Amino acid sequence: MRILQRYMLWEMTVNFVGVTLIAFALLLVNQVGSVLARAAQLQYQKGYVLELIGLSAAQNVAILLPFGLVIGIVLAFGRLYHDSEMAAAQACGVGVARVAAAVWLLALPVTALIGWLNFDLSPRAAAAEAALRTEALRAAISAPVEPGKFRSFSGGRIVVYARAAERNGDLSDVFVKRSDGPSVETTVARRARYAGSADGVAETITLFDGERIEGTPGSNRFRIMRFEQQLIPVQSPEAAARALRVGELSTITLLGSHDLKQLAELHWRLGLPVMTLVLTVLAVPLGRLRPRQGRYAHVWIAMLVFALYANLALAGRTWLERGIVPAAFGLWWVHALFLAMSLAAVLGPGLLRAHRARRARRAMR
Repeated sequence: MRILQRYMLWEMTVNFVGVTLIAFALLLVNQVGSVLARAAQLQYQKGYVLELIGLSAAQNVAILLPFGLVIGIVLAFGRLYHDSEMAAAQACGVGVARVAAAVWLLALPVTALIGWLNFDLSPRAAAAEAALRTEALRAAISAPVEPGKFRSFSGGRIVVYARAAERNGDLSDVFVKRSDGPSVETTVARRARYAGSADGVAETITLFDGERIEGTPGSNRFRIMRFEQQLIPVQSPEAAARALRVGELSTITLLGSHDLKQLAELHWRLGLPVMTLVLTVLAVPLGRLRPRQGRYAHVWIAMLVFALYANLALAGRTWLERGIVPAAFGLWWVHALFLAMSLAAVLGPGLLRAHRARRARRAMR
């Protein structure tokens, strides 16, 4: 590899890594917020939160790499054109082939990495996250009620408070609130026992010697009932057995499926590496600057093109799931549209110059 190609490759790689790390930091902040909100709502224990954040972020890394690559290439060439280094290189006879070689030396390994992330890592991370969420829910349900602290179950529909705990584990002076739509049920009991089921999915709270009040807030109609013993089941629907989501299925499973949702997921996984290649073709002409243009003049165009590409692919995925787009088309029509745009951006200036040259020759005859 020649010195100039190594220099270009280094410039593109540094910008690509920098942009990707910044995008990943923003993604991580968003993932931390959503996971912490979910953990607070469902009362996950501390040991599960960090792992859930990592698994959640691992599923979205693949979409950041095409963005980082196209912006990194545009930034690198923007600087080279702005500092007149590309003009000097072209004056020395550096052609399109050498520039393209440096670009594809970066783009092809990044595309291979995206393929591995999308085909293998992301489905395994999604399945591991789902299993860990179920485990965290069961652990949250199984955790004992601590005296002096409010504890919520079933997504906040049940709230339990106990003033103290006895030596045998029973709770004393217990308050329980259950809500089902507009109706609210409030129970107080002298003693309660918290026990789990054998499968770890559901728990039960047995109340002894108490009083229950049922009614709707704002209404004067209430029902009061005294009891010696009452059983309250506590179960989280998310902790029960569930079917795998399409994002958790392996790529091999998707290949043999005729289900529209699974077919859309397969085309999405295939589409990200294709998107990377198409955007690489477009990034080089986007990085080309005219004299006196700022080095960041075309960055916003690259961001806009990526946003349009990604959102149109997401819309096409939804249309494919619903049968609006024929299965034979998949998402290939999206890639074909942006590939045509990229080829027009690459070949258009040369064809226009050739056309002007032919017109000038005709005018001189």
